[in-house]
Amino acid sequence: MTQAISILGSTGSIGRQTLEVCAELGIQVAALTAHSNVDLLERQVRQFQPCLAVLYEMEPALELTRRLSDLDVKVAYGLPGVIEAAALPESDTVVTAVVGMAGLQPTLAAIRQGKRVALANKETLVCAGGLVMESARQYGAEIVPVDSEHSAIFQCLQGCRDRTEIRKLILTCSGGPFFGMSREELAHKKKADALRHPNWTMGEKITIDCATLMNKGLEYIEAMRLFAVEPAQLDVVIHRQSIIHSMVEYRDGAVLAQMGTPDMRLPIRYALTYPSRSPSPQPPLDLLACPPLTFQPPDTEAFPCLKMAMDCAGTGGTSCAVLNAANEAAVGLFLKERISFGQIPQLVEQALEAVPVILNPALEDILEADRQARAAVYDRA
Repeated sequence: MTQAISILGSTGSIGRQTLEVCAELGIQVAALTAHSNVDLLERQVRQFQPCLAVLYEMEPALELTRRLSDLDVKVAYGLPGVIEAAALPESDTVVTAVVGMAGLQPTLAAIRQGKRVALANKETLVCAGGLVMESARQYGAEIVPVDSEHSAIFQCLQGCRDRTEIRKLILTCSGGPFFGMSREELAHKKKADALRHPNWTMGEKITIDCATLMNKGLEYIEAMRLFAVEPAQLDVVIHRQSIIHSMVEYRDGAVLAQMGTPDMRLPIRYALTYPSRSPSPQPPLDLLACPPLTFQPPDTEAFPCLKMAMDCAGTGGTSCAVLNAANEAAVGLFLKERISFGQIPQLVEQALEAVPVILNPALEDILEADRQARAAVYDRA
């Protein structure tokens, strides 16, 4: 079980819930990082007393330094500061809850120190899955998923003696706020509409990804990397109730599913306590109060982001990094209301066409593909 923790992205949804779990379990907090939320990070530092606090932006970091002058805590800023938090000797577990490609280098830093990585940053495996998993093997680091779907699969695989027994991994998908709509109906949906997720409360970026189904596409690629399966062994089903978080189908026809309430503290808790399970103060799933559980195929014509991600999973190389970077850029523009909802998949597709794919890439190739993809989106927006 985790003894001391560094949380990268502590002011976001996953970070805040991780701190709740740490308080419940009595886990020491060694480092906290955030992008620019000085007020919340200050409150967290005063409550949990880490030895290191990091803000990505310099001006907020200087402000935090001033505010925390009465405490014995080091304040750092920028990517070097986040990497320092990830590699901090005082922590044995690192929760990577930063959004997007920014999580890649800190995750690699934690891996090189042989830490447990509680992975809530799917983009790390999407963009550099081969590099990350090989590094984990090389340094003896343990990667435990925090995403509810991957945690579900991870839990369903605990009794698997031989990975050749797996026939299929089945990722469930709520369908987001626009389930059942046509591509034409989706084209001009507004930011406020896209942020109304039916089941989960999350950050803005991932909520928009759920609305386009890109989130499920990224999870598809992440599952392929994390569990070392081929795209043909992955499937996605729409499950509106978000009660079954994902399933594993074995070659003998048995299907194991992990069920629970849509509460991210469950997979966070398991990632921190694995291989043990600790008592939880949250109420368990009440089967008698559950709605009927339904399953439908995804509509990849109305939601082309999912199909593009599936195609990139098959292509491999830097195509997944291009997909992710283009999506991050497009979603950022949509959240600023500079493009329409329908332009998100259009811009991602154009970036995939514009940026050449490099197979078996090094880290430098991945970072360059990321840069080119963002530029392609901004040039066409």
